[in-house]
Amino acid sequence: MSIPTEPIGSLPRPATLLTALAGHAVGRVEDDELAARQEEATADTIRRLQRLGCPVLVDGEQAKPSFATYPVAGLGTLAPDGAVIPFADGHTRQLPRLTAGPFRYATHADAYLRTARRHTDLPVKQAVIAPSALSLLYPAEGVDGYPREVFLDDLVAEAEADIRRCLDAGAHVVQLDFTEGRLSLKLDPSGGLLDDFVALNNRVLERFTAAERARIGVHTCPGGDLDSTHSADVDYALLLPTFFRHRVGSFYVQLASEPDRERVLHVIAETLPAEARIFVGVTDPIDPVVETAEQVRDRVLEAARHLPPERLGTCDDCGFAPFADDASTSRETAFAKIAARLEGTRLAEQALGL
Repeated sequence: MSIPTEPIGSLPRPATLLTALAGHAVGRVEDDELAARQEEATADTIRRLQRLGCPVLVDGEQAKPSFATYPVAGLGTLAPDGAVIPFADGHTRQLPRLTAGPFRYATHADAYLRTARRHTDLPVKQAVIAPSALSLLYPAEGVDGYPREVFLDDLVAEAEADIRRCLDAGAHVVQLDFTEGRLSLKLDPSGGLLDDFVALNNRVLERFTAAERARIGVHTCPGGDLDSTHSADVDYALLLPTFFRHRVGSFYVQLASEPDRERVLHVIAETLPAEARIFVGVTDPIDPVVETAEQVRDRVLEAARHLPPERLGTCDDCGFAPFADDASTSRETAFAKIAARLEGTRLAEQALGL
């Protein structure tokens, strides 16, 4: 496609997998059975995306416990009482808290990628959590015998390995999930925390060559869980100039659900780095209404009034179910929205004469 289009990451899990996850949590389902249900869900996700004509596939994060915590699931040096993320509807998600070092990933994302690639020969994208998000595992009071500076060195090394293993395993692109970027401005309106987050991510990205960074992107959104957000009230104009300092080849920006897309597009056009491609969100995963292809087309044409078409791509605003237990959006609705994104992007290409 002249205008590339990609999913962001997660898709709602099928009922069979949700049942297995619930059973596994209380000890009624063994690890092997859960793994079998996860691979079945991954294979079904791949098949359905292929049938829709997706040029780039994802595994839908069917085997991840969440987009954020997959590297530390099962790690023995964690306590459950870490940082709390409040959402606009009143519910919260809580991260674990690191209790001892050294910090090591228990799972790297190439494991998910290798499973997906068993089921397709088409390009597969792999999402990974940004190191800035995992930096929140380290408690403010510190960890005995494990200074924060040493933790950050370990985190940078582990995050580099997570990305590099995916690139080596044949990922079409590796996407860093950076939902904490917009949230950081709620926690620290001065922007200091955001600066620190981007600097930490760039410590990792600078370990890659220019050719490798061309296959790495970073995604921002205001969160999307149980049909609610954690930072949609934060002005994008405060985030994007710093967000675009990431040393990557592509940026994925939630846009469909923004109340004033034209204003955001103006900020993007003013601050987007040279050479980078911008993927704009054209479907809203937390809105139950399925967009029409014509609505998607019009959103792409709106973006093309501000951005050169050769630097433009489309995506969903964010993942449809970033936490495994999020069933607020049906699997059928998610695939219908993806179909609208694909067809709407094609209609926009035709309208632009591409």
